[in-house]
Amino acid sequence: MKKAIITGITGQDGGYLAKLLLSKGYKVYGAQRRNTGKRYWRLDELGILDQIELVDMDLSEPYNIEKVIDEVQPDEFYNLAAQSFVDLSFKQPQITTLVNSLGVLNILEVIKNKHQKVKFYQASTSEMYGKVTETPQKETTRFYPRSPYACAKVYSHYLSINYRESYNLFTCSGILFNHESPMRGEEFVTRKTTKGLVEWLKTGKILELGNLESYRDWGHAEDYVEAMWLMLQQDKPNDYVISTGKTTKIKDFIKKCLDELNVKHEFRGQEVFDENGNYIIKTNPKFFRPTEVDALIGDSNKAFKDLNWKPKHTLETLVKDMIIADLERYKYK
Repeated sequence: MKKAIITGITGQDGGYLAKLLLSKGYKVYGAQRRNTGKRYWRLDELGILDQIELVDMDLSEPYNIEKVIDEVQPDEFYNLAAQSFVDLSFKQPQITTLVNSLGVLNILEVIKNKHQKVKFYQASTSEMYGKVTETPQKETTRFYPRSPYACAKVYSHYLSINYRESYNLFTCSGILFNHESPMRGEEFVTRKTTKGLVEWLKTGKILELGNLESYRDWGHAEDYVEAMWLMLQQDKPNDYVISTGKTTKIKDFIKKCLDELNVKHEFRGQEVFDENGNYIIKTNPKFFRPTEVDALIGDSNKAFKDLNWKPKHTLETLVKDMIIADLERYKYK
């Protein structure tokens, strides 16, 4: 039986990845910070909480990381832990850097010093491209990060490459473009939209969002965790862009959600009204980023070729999954 440690086990990707690994016969250890509040709602909804062995791990404590790896003796280590909300990284740049950069360094040092056979996956991000210099973005595209979150991720990405090249470790980074699901946190625009529209249907509460003109390459997290696993099954480590190769304006995502809910609507600039002229969505400047990432679209041909990976979901099936889940959660009839 293979053994894997997943940091960020309580997050969206952690839950889907754990479910995938369990289906493949792995023993899964979910690493969590002791003070996370033990929020397991995703693992509960996925029906896998009782199949995961939870271990306490703080990425700021190298000895703690070493102790856990010594005890578990994992075959694979998936580092999904991060302060992953871009807007919050502007308000809390120090903690974002501590977790997203130095935490990765601490893990790699333990693997280098004592556990060199462990295969390591680092969660990189399309936010590293930021102010894009090439469209679509691929593995060789220059990074131009536009937030403290993205800056920290660039450091960790290159650190993973450096340890691979310097110490012959099996380290892979997945440069994942936006991937969503019913398990997405409510602070992210996709889930904020699906939850907010269901709430509007139920109570009439107007949804407030930021810039609706930005474009994103949106996929389904269920597809993207499969790519993570595939990277660690290869003979040689490498880095891969994981994306759908299709870009969608936030406005169009909203439209698909409203169509799924059978709500007649009208856009007036960046605001949305129902057929009676009542507000559905208002734009609020406080939700605009200090520096915006306007157009992200990935080129995943390398992953298609090397990993034999392709997304199974479409944007339409993603929207349907998210809307159905929030209708059930909030019991809208």
